[in-house]
Amino acid sequence: MSIHSIELDPRQIRRRKQFNTFFSAMIMTLAVLSVIPLFLILTHIVKEGFASLKPEFFTSLPKPVGETGGGIANALVGTFMLIGIATILALPVGIGAGLFLAEHPKSKIGELVRLSVEVLQGIPSIVIGLIVYMICVKPIGNFSALSGGIALAIMMLPFIVRTTEETLRLIPTTLKEASLALGAPYYHTILQVILPAGLNGIITGVLVSIARIAGETAPLLFTAFGNPYMNANPLKPIASLPHLIFTYAISPYDDWHALAWGAAIILLGFILMLNFGARMIASKFGMDHSA
Repeated sequence: MSIHSIELDPRQIRRRKQFNTFFSAMIMTLAVLSVIPLFLILTHIVKEGFASLKPEFFTSLPKPVGETGGGIANALVGTFMLIGIATILALPVGIGAGLFLAEHPKSKIGELVRLSVEVLQGIPSIVIGLIVYMICVKPIGNFSALSGGIALAIMMLPFIVRTTEETLRLIPTTLKEASLALGAPYYHTILQVILPAGLNGIITGVLVSIARIAGETAPLLFTAFGNPYMNANPLKPIASLPHLIFTYAISPYDDWHALAWGAAIILLGFILMLNFGARMIASKFGMDHSA
């Protein structure tokens, strides 16, 4: 019997169309429901903290208890210092490990590294902070921005390693073979051909990892600790936006609550900007490869 000679029952076709419509409507409803909590959070944060966003908020230090006004300048500087230290520490290690996994996916060392990265990704951030406290803070005798950056760098590593590995594995092997066939040494091929070809994907992983650590509070309680004053010394305690939000939110003072809401807007905006940037780079990276 020919396939074209098969006639479907009209009732069966109608039932399939009804089921398809119902299923599509259910998926759309669930998708909208998943977005509603984000909009509720954004609306509430903007409503509570928008009044604090004044020029003084970005340029002044926090005021003592009982004085109105003040800002979060020390926390802004501290947050960027911590992210900078973490990125400097995690970037070469993460890219190097991801490159090794992409070049030697079947090796025993590669399997061990891949397993370690997966386990590291599942360790709670507060445990990482405690470990860094025992290794760095306790022997030195004081909290510091450096120890906070080390804790955040450990949290960044899994994202950078996995993104680098997946990106480099998407690069055609013919590109590497062509470079080696032209007489280029292996290290030159990696540095001048392979890594530049996967730069967009690597940058995407770095941005996602920064967004992941930007709002972490738990490890900073054991490492950077916080500082009500402006500090640019990486060997001293330093303020950060997540720690400031945590400290001010649990305080009994309304002025501190207002600063905490304002800091929450800045931190959330920074994380959203990083995520949107990562999405834009990832979409461009995908289109380039599809071409």
